[in-house]
Amino acid sequence: MNITDRIRRSVRGRTDLVFRPAEFLAFGSEASVKRALKELTRIGVLVRLGVGIYAKAKPSVISGKPIPVQPLETLGPQALTKLGVRPQQSLQTSDYNAGRTTQVPTGIVVNVGKHRVSRKIGFNGRFVQYERT
Repeated sequence: MNITDRIRRSVRGRTDLVFRPAEFLAFGSEASVKRALKELTRIGVLVRLGVGIYAKAKPSVISGKPIPVQPLETLGPQALTKLGVRPQQSLQTSDYNAGRTTQVPTGIVVNVGKHRVSRKIGFNGRFVQYERT
């Protein structure tokens, strides 16, 4: 069984939705793992959310192209957690949920606390925005 098949089986059996290449280094060298992830992205098992961040994929009902199994609002904070950042609700979201405002927050904004994040996490032209407090 080659590395691509081993990674595919591992991804299928996990409950995680977001993956980093470092999680698969037990299967082979860094270069071979990256090649296998690129192949899995090409065939539609995974989608790339950013540099070194992949998510499980499913075919789109409309176009048939691979899309993430969950929306970016769910996958963005999970990806940040894998990177060592503790994401929280944005200030606008917490104000809306507490009833302090009636303005519905738009976009995907995540509060990253005091962390400085410059990484782009997104899919199909939509990206997570970061808010620091």
